[in-house]
Amino acid sequence: MAEQRQVYEPAAIEPKWQQFWLENKVFRAINPGDPDFDAAQPKFYALDMFPYPSAAGLHVGHPEGYTATDIVSRYKRAKGFNVLHPMGWDAFGLPAEQYAIQTNTHPAKTTAANIGTFRRQLQTLGFSYDWDREISTADPAYFKWTQWIWKRLYERGLAYESNAPVWWCEALGTVLANDEVINGRSERGDHPCERRPLRQWVLKITEYAERLLSGLERLDWSDSLKAQQREWIGKSEGAEIEFEVAGHAEDRVRVFTTRPDTLFGASFMVLSPEHELVKRIATPEQLDAVAAYVKQAASKSELERTDLAKDKTGVFTGAYALNPLFEADDPKARIPIWIADYVIVTYGTGAIMAVPAGDERDFEFAQKFDLPVPGIFAPDTGDAEADAVVARGERCITGDVPFAAHCRTSDGSLALAGKSIADAKRAVIDWLAAKGCGEAKTTYKIRDWLFSRQRYWGEPFPVLHTEDGVELVPDEQLALELPDMADFKPGGVPESPLIRAREWVATKDAKGRDAQREINTMPGAAGSSWYFLRFCDPNNATEFCSKAASDYWLPVDLYVGGTEHAVGHLLYSRFWTKVLHDADHVACEEPFHKLYNQGMIQSFAYRDSRGGVVPWADAEERGDDVFHKETGEKLSRFVAKMSKRYGNVVNPDDVVKEFGADTLRLYEMYMGPLADSKPWNPKDVPGIYRFLQRAWRLVVPEFSEHGRVHAHLREDRPADPALEKHLHRMIAKVEDDIGRLAFNTAISAMMIFVNEATKASDKLCRDQLLRFAQVLQPFAPHLGEELWQLLGGEGLLARAPWPAIDPKLLVDDEVEIAVQVKGKVRAKAMIGNGAAKDDILAVAREAVAKYLDGKTVVKEIVVPGKLVNFVVK
Repeated sequence: MAEQRQVYEPAAIEPKWQQFWLENKVFRAINPGDPDFDAAQPKFYALDMFPYPSAAGLHVGHPEGYTATDIVSRYKRAKGFNVLHPMGWDAFGLPAEQYAIQTNTHPAKTTAANIGTFRRQLQTLGFSYDWDREISTADPAYFKWTQWIWKRLYERGLAYESNAPVWWCEALGTVLANDEVINGRSERGDHPCERRPLRQWVLKITEYAERLLSGLERLDWSDSLKAQQREWIGKSEGAEIEFEVAGHAEDRVRVFTTRPDTLFGASFMVLSPEHELVKRIATPEQLDAVAAYVKQAASKSELERTDLAKDKTGVFTGAYALNPLFEADDPKARIPIWIADYVIVTYGTGAIMAVPAGDERDFEFAQKFDLPVPGIFAPDTGDAEADAVVARGERCITGDVPFAAHCRTSDGSLALAGKSIADAKRAVIDWLAAKGCGEAKTTYKIRDWLFSRQRYWGEPFPVLHTEDGVELVPDEQLALELPDMADFKPGGVPESPLIRAREWVATKDAKGRDAQREINTMPGAAGSSWYFLRFCDPNNATEFCSKAASDYWLPVDLYVGGTEHAVGHLLYSRFWTKVLHDADHVACEEPFHKLYNQGMIQSFAYRDSRGGVVPWADAEERGDDVFHKETGEKLSRFVAKMSKRYGNVVNPDDVVKEFGADTLRLYEMYMGPLADSKPWNPKDVPGIYRFLQRAWRLVVPEFSEHGRVHAHLREDRPADPALEKHLHRMIAKVEDDIGRLAFNTAISAMMIFVNEATKASDKLCRDQLLRFAQVLQPFAPHLGEELWQLLGGEGLLARAPWPAIDPKLLVDDEVEIAVQVKGKVRAKAMIGNGAAKDDILAVAREAVAKYLDGKTVVKEIVVPGKLVNFVVK
């Protein structure tokens, strides 16, 4: 066969190996009970936050996290682990339905087409997924079990119907959960939202608040992510206090406070305008003003009402509460009851006791409406005038400040002067409990999970509404599928379009009587709250996951995804797992042991002088500047999230077509630390491609017969000691960096080795390059597999063990030290590693002999491996 020029061609190499891996099920994970299962083999479960399949397909930001888990998965296989690395599709929910509405195509069709695009793109990137475990949350074989799990939640009293105010988004035509609304606008689409009372299914996640909080301690998550969950759960410890209402013997106002010790300073009370007592206690003189204020508050969003910077508003009800610390006839006992919109009925008890001397918001409210500010603190700062101002209640003060002597009951049974805040809290709680008007209480900011959507494309609830109330669809009738509707668009009113599927809605209950199906559907988060379980046993037709499979695979050992799911998805998944654990369906309580958030891959975008966005396609670089192609105007460049708005989306298909999947994978890992956000720079991609070309050239000569390697690699020869040392250091570095998810520095180590190997390529031996291919394989699997086969490696590289390291080769034979005279470096010298002190001094003296000539050395300082310093006179 004639010689011809051999070039690195990803387009020829990569599809070949992708097809081989897929057809031969190379990355199949093995479950307990499988004939090939080895109980002695350790397991590793690597999981990506699975994507919702949008019509746009992947952009280059998506593969970042996927590449990271793939590197770890391939490495773990090489280390002898049984690896589960699956992929699936979060296919129900708003994104899919919105696209279907825009294209006037049924979401089942658009979703199937989008999944096909995503699957093709992911397979093109060579990810080592076990494709036999692929799932879609919109597949009846999957959502049958979503419905089954929901039934278990209902049976355990954790699902209930509610008519509480909820976030309604008219533009999206549905109710949104609290975590899906940011600053009063929908997270998806940035549409305005308002609070409306609607019948909803709700999940009682609050029942698990304390366990969700305490469980964080055992997880290998970042401190910032744990802090976000703690903040969302919002644990507060304090007391619930009961106040009588003067003139209303049957009515009581209950408030929760974290500072029961400040009860002596409560000078007014504020109820939410929606509080049930408002209509009953408002006096005739104040009734019209109260009604007008209630109506006004109803038109405001929760964000507007709770804005700290907004002007304080409120109305006096005319009624008074009685402070239990004082006798009923004591004037200090009467606390005026106001209503104000900054108190939300669904937060705590919907009522607060106001202590203006110790709370800034209460102080501002008191000042505006000329309400009393009883001084209850006696600070001793050394500034007598400032302390007197606080003592008189003329200035608010917070923190650990001593209580005033008058903070005592008339009978002396409770006195706070001299007590710390903690002791004062305990004393007040004990006093209230003894009087039967208060108790210690722990509350949580987290609220129950709104679990209904007034949309079509979601899991139907397995619920019938009958004469007797709610009836559940029997398990054997699941999956309950959606009706096939030509018109599935929201109707612009808070009602599901399923109401129009009359034949589907109308049904019979278990007694043969007329009944109605539930017309709300589940939210998109339903299917994603347990998908990690189904991956363990995806083809099981009799249960959502066998206990043997979940006991073996869970928890997930490495879960990688974006920070946008820090609250919603992660809390919901942990909640469902704990419920299933309590029902004895799974052994673990926490689904994700280690969680890592990758940074966002951003992109450059451009603006003209008027601030208008200029798409990439209309911009061109000239030197260091960027200009508009048509107008020639110089543009300003900034870094932004990839989006259609900026016209800066980079399609991975284009990168793969030009440079190959291995280049894309390596570049995304080389851009910087995985956790950091960084901009995609097309100028840097060719450099990675050239590195892979050089690695290829270490094995394949420029001119040869096809499939032939360098002649010196076709014969057995001893390993060059210097290259062997470089190789072992590279292997050790890469192994350590993979463990730390520091992929950029691992790639740097491989680049250094290729540089050294290229300089001494005629000294390379086949065995050294086989080991290099093993290390390259997790990062650039196609090229690694190709080099392995060209070099005659045994079997398949994807199944080859990780190369061993000789610790002796990680130690330098010699080290360079600095030689100083009077603290100033005068020379460098090479010293044998571990050399004796006398030998080190001898070499050092010789290196600086001219600086010591004629001088007396009064002291010799030796820092082994670092320096020698001669002190002379």
